[in-house]
Amino acid sequence: MTDGPPARFQSLLLIMLLASALVTATAKAAATAYDVRMLPLPGASESGISMDYIAYDPATNTVWVPAGNSGRVDVVDVATGNVRDITGFKTVEMGTGDRKRMAGPSGLTIGAGTVYIGNRGDSSVCAVDSRTLARGACHTLDSSPDGLAYVASAKEVWVTTPRDKSVRILDAVTLAEKAKLTFDGNPEGFAVDLARHRFYTNLEDKDLTLAIDLKSHKTVATWKPGCGEDGPHGLRLDEKAGQLFVACSARAEVLDVHDGKILSSAETGDGVDDIDYWPATHELFVGAAKAAELTILHVDGHGKLTVAAKVPTKAGARNPAVARGGIVYLAHSGREKLSDLVVVSPRK
Repeated sequence: MTDGPPARFQSLLLIMLLASALVTATAKAAATAYDVRMLPLPGASESGISMDYIAYDPATNTVWVPAGNSGRVDVVDVATGNVRDITGFKTVEMGTGDRKRMAGPSGLTIGAGTVYIGNRGDSSVCAVDSRTLARGACHTLDSSPDGLAYVASAKEVWVTTPRDKSVRILDAVTLAEKAKLTFDGNPEGFAVDLARHRFYTNLEDKDLTLAIDLKSHKTVATWKPGCGEDGPHGLRLDEKAGQLFVACSARAEVLDVHDGKILSSAETGDGVDDIDYWPATHELFVGAAKAAELTILHVDGHGKLTVAAKVPTKAGARNPAVARGGIVYLAHSGREKLSDLVVVSPRK
């Protein structure tokens, strides 16, 4: 009989604890290199503004924000902080009891001079000129749109419609519906891989990640990220490195796009939905709404994640969009009745 663990085990445990403490201390110290501020948006009600997907347009240096229950889409100039808004999007009350909410524009994707807006208020997808903000063609789906992704090579817009377990493919010019792909689960998240001619999405309720051929529309690979009961959410891609980033509810993972192998994972705090990635710096940005924290992760050539910084934000802040200069804009679910974007900027 021994009185305790072997000395070798104790030494190993001590090293692991010290390493963990060092990583945490380093991440917290790095957080002081960032400023956090609030950017007010127009049209807020007492219940705040509910948001989902937001996106950065590098061609105009603007961040586009579908502002849900306000019936607006706000366009933020990154250089000046000025906000222009597009009004008149339809809204509708959804849910029952405590879950009752007003739904409106909620998702978008940046195309070639055009931004495509998905609206849960009337199940429409509309094209908007990225510079003049003039509206173009619209198309009404028979199911509510969630995520949108522009596929440049095919001049298409792919739209996840999880309510009927499908993905719709629209012509990017006319917005006419070209195809409907059905699945045995709810599509959630999106990433386009032009190098491998694939569209990636998750089946959130099945805890699976799918690779779909852009031309044949066949599912060519099915992977298991192992996110658990909540399933996988957002997706981003480093096309050149062949790394697919998967958002679980409280961590981020890196999958190899060749075989779906999990290369690494990192804890990020709870409340993660969508994520964003900046290829030039190989940094992954993860907003955790429940943890009220932005985790910035560095990704090496082998897909290993390392925590670069953990920045305290606001309860409810999630779904980041990274802009030029490393400025991070965070949307929020509306549950905390926030009506501002949370903006995290590197100190100069």
